[in-house]
Amino acid sequence: MIPLEQLPGYSRWGSGLEALVARPEPIWVFGALGSGVSTMARILADRRQVAWFDDAERVDAPELLRWLKHNPRGVFAAHLSPEAEAVAEVGSHCLVLRLESLEENPAAIGNCLSCLAEEEGIPGLLHQVTRALGALPCPGNLRGLRNRLVRWKLLGQLPEPLEEASAAEISEPEAEDLATNLHELERVLLHRALRRSFGNRVEAARRLGVSRRQLYLLIGRHGDPLRGEIPVHPGPKRLLKRQVKTS
Repeated sequence: MIPLEQLPGYSRWGSGLEALVARPEPIWVFGALGSGVSTMARILADRRQVAWFDDAERVDAPELLRWLKHNPRGVFAAHLSPEAEAVAEVGSHCLVLRLESLEENPAAIGNCLSCLAEEEGIPGLLHQVTRALGALPCPGNLRGLRNRLVRWKLLGQLPEPLEEASAAEISEPEAEDLATNLHELERVLLHRALRRSFGNRVEAARRLGVSRRQLYLLIGRHGDPLRGEIPVHPGPKRLLKRQVKTS
């Protein structure tokens, strides 16, 4: 578990944490998916010695109100703001703690990464991982960060550093025909999305705005540099026709 003082936003809410625990009102903890909301709610509930309610946004307000009646100092964990219409009736009774994501507070990435890497038993990769992660965008949550570390551990490889990846990207098209340039641009965008999602193909598809099926077609056409997969399918017909004409 990542120590509280290493969590994103601790400098903002950490000094008031004990006062929050001592207050008589219930607490509503919320933040982005995977940002440690459940963990924080459990910690606060343990310190208050009260019950806590996970995934509160998935339950109707009347049920939450009934739970609150029996747990007046209870702690709610949610990924929805207490001001949202669906939960506002309950949220209005609560003190609110919003957890920041890593995307909002990138300075916390290094310390969080160190803690997670030690937990996963891969401290030897820290200097490589920290360098790679520090150079690439992070979508911003602790669960995703842990998943990336586990994926690296299982695959035994890291994404290319950004500067090396950038060197492989085209800056000035060499070919004049549209088919060749579009094919090359497609490759650059695919490989960039795979690197920036640290091999997570669901995330890469989301970045590219394509379906998973379309992503696998693109990978078949251009390969996957993170997993060492080479292209296995020819390019589009317009490119093949161009190649035939020039051969």
